Amino acid sequence: MTMSNTNEITDVIIVGAGTAGLSAAIYAARAGKSVIVFEGKMYGGQIVNTPEVENYPGIKNISGFDFATSLYEQAKSHGVKVVMQNVIAIENDGAIKKVVTPKDTYAAKSVILATGAVSRKLGLPHENEWVGAGVSYCATCDGNFYRGKTVAVNGGGNTALEDAIYLSGICEKVYVIHRRDEFRGEGHFVETLKNKDNVEFILDSTISELRGDGRLESLIIKNKKTEEETELPVNGLFVAIGQIPLNSAFADVVELDDAGYIVAGEDTKTSADGIFAAGDGRTKKVRQLVTAAGDGAIAAIAACAYADEI
Repeated sequence: MTMSNTNEITDVIIVGAGTAGLSAAIYAARAGKSVIVFEGKMYGGQIVNTPEVENYPGIKNISGFDFATSLYEQAKSHGVKVVMQNVIAIENDGAIKKVVTPKDTYAAKSVILATGAVSRKLGLPHENEWVGAGVSYCATCDGNFYRGKTVAVNGGGNTALEDAIYLSGICEKVYVIHRRDEFRGEGHFVETLKNKDNVEFILDSTISELRGDGRLESLIIKNKKTEEETELPVNGLFVAIGQIPLNSAFADVVELDDAGYIVAGEDTKTSADGIFAAGDGRTKKVRQLVTAAGDGAIAAIAACAYADEI
């Protein structure tokens, strides 16, 4: 690992090129700060996989990919440097923070963590093996592969309910499997599903086994109250049981809650001076595209103010 970049101090380093991170980059760059954004995968975050965005103010309709690309190009146009590397550690030994990647170490006056989250898995045998062969974590990405077929959605929150609504429009049959007797998601989503002839709820139940020969063919469903197990033939399973924040690399630098989210309020300030958190990876009640963008703006303004004091 080289250390050459520690000689150059960047005003604001941002970890993550999703909506929060790129929004922060735009605001920081427009404030005249030097900005580097690190991203280990694809810019845009989870919204890239959404075919249609209709709830972002001022934009009637846009694909998630187009939205993310526009945000990325806007950031680049303001002089933001994007480095496609994972950040594996942050060293906070004083006023200047060191941001460590597998290839190099960078110095920054302030840091914004916008790492986001990934889909939570069931943890069953064959689950990873059958991703793309019957198992999916994104209904809008993969739903068309199951057009006219029978699928199941596992989960009880808004994401699961919205996935089921979407799939009910293209699939012959949709089962919604939830471990409780009531859904956590919004009531109007539940009512919409209740009024669909091709949707069936399987409540108080969990998936105990995935079965198939090279791909998913059926689920073993266990009723939590009766302990009875039944086999449910399906062509596809869409898992929507929550997300896991990608903050473990920073647990020794900023405070995390029990679920792994960075403890930070609406001011985006973390437990460490000069380090801020924006987007789905921080503690918050609402995780939407517009709140991620708002987080990014707030974090950038705070980070710029901190950098001015160094």
